[in-house]
Amino acid sequence: MSASTWQPGQLLFVGFAGLQVPPDLRQRIREGRVGGVVLFKRNISDPKQLRALTRTLHELAPADAPLTIAIDQEGGRVQRLRDPWTEWPAMRTLGGQRPEDTAAFARALALELLDAGLDLDFAPVVDVDSNPDNPVIGDRSFARDPATVGRHAAAFITAMQERGVATCAKHFPGHGDTDLDSHLALPRLELERDRLERTELPPFRAAIAAEVASIMTAHVLFPKLDPKRPATLSPEVMGMLRSELRYDGLVFSDDIEMKAVADHFSVEDRSLGVLRAGVDVILACSQADLRDEVLAKLERAPDDLLEHGLRRLAAFKQRYGKAVHVVPLTEVGPPFASHQALAERLRADVGSAQDQADPTERA
Repeated sequence: MSASTWQPGQLLFVGFAGLQVPPDLRQRIREGRVGGVVLFKRNISDPKQLRALTRTLHELAPADAPLTIAIDQEGGRVQRLRDPWTEWPAMRTLGGQRPEDTAAFARALALELLDAGLDLDFAPVVDVDSNPDNPVIGDRSFARDPATVGRHAAAFITAMQERGVATCAKHFPGHGDTDLDSHLALPRLELERDRLERTELPPFRAAIAAEVASIMTAHVLFPKLDPKRPATLSPEVMGMLRSELRYDGLVFSDDIEMKAVADHFSVEDRSLGVLRAGVDVILACSQADLRDEVLAKLERAPDDLLEHGLRRLAAFKQRYGKAVHVVPLTEVGPPFASHQALAERLRADVGSAQDQADPTERA
């Protein structure tokens, strides 16, 4: 698998509306002009439909540029797969238990994702829940202290990736102390570098040590690092990840349709500007017109802006997304029932996390 012959659009992961792949997106996938698809609740009705959808998506892609299919399946309020799939507890519930319990959760979840034909889980959240007024993180975080978050993140990453499903640590360099939701506004954190070193960065270091397959950026402004650009668009912030944390794996932007960046930055900034900062892959999760505008910009971009991202994406796809044959969990009793029992035990041991609205679901 060589990135040298790949289309620039491989650096674009997209979403779509409905239960079937739209014709225009089908054509772009066939041509290798899209690198991945992100699925949401709007794309899923039942296990049979989802398996057929992911099979179609994988079969559409060229053999030498396979498609990655991703989903947000954290547990708690952020999980796209619900009944009849397992209703998993929030990460906060896991953070109150042993890392071995988190690993058991991740292994079981990985089997459900493989069964559904999925390659990448945009999890775990490794933000530290340091602000009780945070409207978007809260119980999506394992804990309020960095060490606990790091231990459970490493357990989750190792267990899920051993099953063959890629993980993604989010949201770099940290979204836990914000009091605004970046889906709706641009959060600003006036944090000194030593505070980042104490609180926000240790869980990312633990994730990197666990060989996490990918990292997602935060649409958060850190003026002490870059007074003008949020982390997703900031060479200073991404440079910290690449040079100081020595991470050479795949980096995703968060969705560039989110108001934190869409209300303040042009499409040029949210596409080529993101790559210039050091991010590899751009997420555009709903809008077909934005997808096509970003794609056009990528296809006119100079090779030197694309080469590092394509190299990292090729390595990622070489490791993850290969066909894995598993017994359909939703068609047999004992394996799937054991997942439900595990989820119930985890809740019983600590107590159910508060059920809140999912802040990450884009209509």
